[in-house]
Amino acid sequence: MSSNYFQDRDKNNIEKVSNYLKSLPPYLFNYFLDLEPYTSTLSRLNYAMDLRVFFDFLAKYKFMCKPENVTLEQLNKVTADDISSYLSYLSYYTFNGKNCKNSEKGKARKLSSIRSLFKYLFNKEKLTSNVASKVTTPKIHQKDILRLEVDEVGKLLNQAENPTLLSKQQQGFNKHTQERDVAMLTLFLGTGIRVSECVGLNVEDIDFDNNAFKITRKGGNQVILYFGEEVANALKNWIEVRNQKKLPPEEKALFISLQNRRITVRAVENLVKKYSRAVTPLKKISPHKLRSTYGTNLYRETGDIYIVADVLGHKDVNTTKKHYAAISEDKRRSVAEIVKLRN
Repeated sequence: MSSNYFQDRDKNNIEKVSNYLKSLPPYLFNYFLDLEPYTSTLSRLNYAMDLRVFFDFLAKYKFMCKPENVTLEQLNKVTADDISSYLSYLSYYTFNGKNCKNSEKGKARKLSSIRSLFKYLFNKEKLTSNVASKVTTPKIHQKDILRLEVDEVGKLLNQAENPTLLSKQQQGFNKHTQERDVAMLTLFLGTGIRVSECVGLNVEDIDFDNNAFKITRKGGNQVILYFGEEVANALKNWIEVRNQKKLPPEEKALFISLQNRRITVRAVENLVKKYSRAVTPLKKISPHKLRSTYGTNLYRETGDIYIVADVLGHKDVNTTKKHYAAISEDKRRSVAEIVKLRN
């Protein structure tokens, strides 16, 4: 396998899109071709997955044919009410023999994929109207930003170092992965990187002379971030252990599995879930929630929303303001006792 995780991932995504196009009408080929210059492979894969479900719905319930046989003439007969019915259908449905369901967020994403396609076909004069633009986006109820409190961060790292709250089997695994797990959790909590950025790291991306590391952001841009001594010490401990393993010479990944291969995103998610359940069972903590924890803590220390946005790699500062909202709650709580009603 190539030492470049992101190249391998993009290649895999492109292959999946090509396979999915086989079960979609042939006029979608040019649509995906035109998407390529300004979208990532992951975005195109998501579009393809969403449109497979949509055309499966049309084929089953409107045109009684195979999804790949839905013609442009038939697509011209799709109404806004049909698309609204489809959004309702997405609450609970069956696709490829599997039972599925979508929240408002999932429905909104699938509607966005349909809108993109209809807009494209309308602009290319393949459709006489863009009915998808008339469908209202499902209202998404905003959830509070879930994050670890300061004491929970310490407990999480302590469990990776000394897993007293884990099962006997989990403690047995921890003996083989302790330094790696501590380094990974410390890196998440100390830099706020995404799980894909963490998985994609190679050993050569780390520069201890400057306490810096190079990551590949969403969209493929490479940036240099910096870390503190706690992160540096955890990484050094892990790399020392890693160097003692008998790895294939072509394996450059910083974080590896027990099979001596680059660790997967799913494995990292399970790792975070395992330790977080032990210290805070009521919170469903994922790598992204560790990222939110870092973003909140960074804003607490700096008070600068633009620094937080830059470090987290947010293109839109409004995304970062979610962390600010969490801080505002802290401020409201802190002033609760300031105004006295009686002397």
